[in-house]
Order: sequence, then C-alpha cells, then structure tokens
Amino acid sequence: MNIGQAARKSGLSAKMIRYYESIGLLRPAHRSDSGYRLYGDEDLHSLAFIKRSRDLGFSLEEVGKLLTLWQDRQRASADVKALARQHIDELNQKIRELAGLRDTLQDLVEHCHGDHRPDCPILKELASGSCCES
Repeated sequence: MNIGQAARKSGLSAKMIRYYESIGLLRPAHRSDSGYRLYGDEDLHSLAFIKRSRDLGFSLEEVGKLLTLWQDRQRASADVKALARQHIDELNQKIRELAGLRDTLQDLVEHCHGDHRPDCPILKELASGSCCES
C-alpha cells in the first residue's frame, strides 16, 4: 500500500510517517519502480505500535527503546516494565506540576471579582512575575 493508505489505516499523517522514517523510528519503506513508498502489514503493525506509544505519552526516544524491545523476542519483560515505570514516574511529576498550576489559577480566579472594576488579581499576579527582577 502507498503512504496515503498507510496513513489512513494507521491514523497517522503521511508527514508523520515520513518523519518517523527519517529519524530511524520506522525502517525505510520499500520503493516502487516510480519511487513511491510502499508499506506492508509489518510496517502497519510498527506504525500502530508507534501511534499507541505516542498516545500514551512516550517520547520519541522512549518509543525507539520500546520498539527495539518489542522486536527483540529474547528481551526480558523486566526491561519493558522498568521503562514503563519510569514513564509513570514522569507522568506523575507532570500531574503534580499541573495540579499546582491549576490550584494557583483557581485561587486567583476565586479572588477576582469579575465585575466592571479594573482591579484584577489575575493580571496583578501575572505582572508580578520574577523574570525581570535582579
């Protein structure tokens, strides 16, 4: 199948498929006599694996490691589990950071009157950023 068909079946764009190929995440596609990329079932399985991994928030580097582990039938599942646990730890850290941002913004919104007056604690807080202090 051509790249458009592979894109439709995998749920990825043709541009992303070409990108994954260019960075070595996906093996180079076979080419037709006229130079068009051709993809088979194995390529579709790899694309589905990449898409699902990315949907779960794995970085491209992590996806590369997961692909290598997936393709290595002699690998230890402990290696896969360790990589997944590390990703969970990173997700939990991001969740804590996002919860902190949400709580701060929620507090600011609760202290804003939201009326016709120009006084606004949200804007005051944004203007008080420490980027320019010496």
